[in-house]
Amino acid sequence: MTKAKSPERLEKKLARVAREQGVDQERLRRWVSFLALCGALDRAIQARVFAAYYLKGGVAMELRFAERARATKDLDLGMEGTRASRLQSLSEALSVGFDQFTFRIKAQTRDMEQADTIRVLVAIQYNTRSWQTIEVDLGPANVDRVDLIAPRVRGLVELGIPVTSPVRCLGLAEQVAQKLHACTGPAAAGRARDVLDILLIDALGQLNYVETAAAARRVFEARATHGFPPAFDMPPEWGPELESLALELGFTLSTAGESEGRFREVIRLLERASPTDVGSRTLP
Repeated sequence: MTKAKSPERLEKKLARVAREQGVDQERLRRWVSFLALCGALDRAIQARVFAAYYLKGGVAMELRFAERARATKDLDLGMEGTRASRLQSLSEALSVGFDQFTFRIKAQTRDMEQADTIRVLVAIQYNTRSWQTIEVDLGPANVDRVDLIAPRVRGLVELGIPVTSPVRCLGLAEQVAQKLHACTGPAAAGRARDVLDILLIDALGQLNYVETAAAARRVFEARATHGFPPAFDMPPEWGPELESLALELGFTLSTAGESEGRFREVIRLLERASPTDVGSRTLP
């Protein structure tokens, strides 16, 4: 039987692997935390604690695109049921742990009624010693398309701990549609990063315009706050944030003006997308 690694050993290995792989140490720690929690959720599905979940938001982007995506510090989950039942399901799922990881939901929670989401803090231990506390948002599961994604992040295998793969992520077309709605609507304040996420997916050749246009029409119709295609005039205060993130990620669109122009073009191409062009990732 392999002897369990001590928490001190894992901490030292984390620092070494992060250095050798050229990955930020705390970002690697969060990837470990996110995937350990997903491992517990997958075990819960097998035990029929609940039917399904999926990752969304920034963590889904990171696991798909690794360091090409911006770093995120919280975990967004889509789960069925009311906010109270989601919290109960998460508590039951995490009670059994994953490998040498154990989890504890802290007492303080935050209800975000408008988004039908509850935010909790999850304290994680590895082999009985503190590892990290992460923020988890439990939102509703209201989509049918879920992609099974093999995490592309580096350093996990080198750490010698179990890696959850594949992970359940919100379908990419649906994720883009939701981000497009969020950053162009009446509650768009602070959503500059959604613009960058959409432009990244486009730049990587992963934006399927036909599927995304169909998803966007569904999302805009269901939420009924503004029409599709949306008008877009980038708030001036978004410029510095977009330029800073573009520089950090080595993005080709380095100025706010370039980002705004391309984003408007993406909206135009989505408007033009037709179901007869099924499978098309780009349009003329």
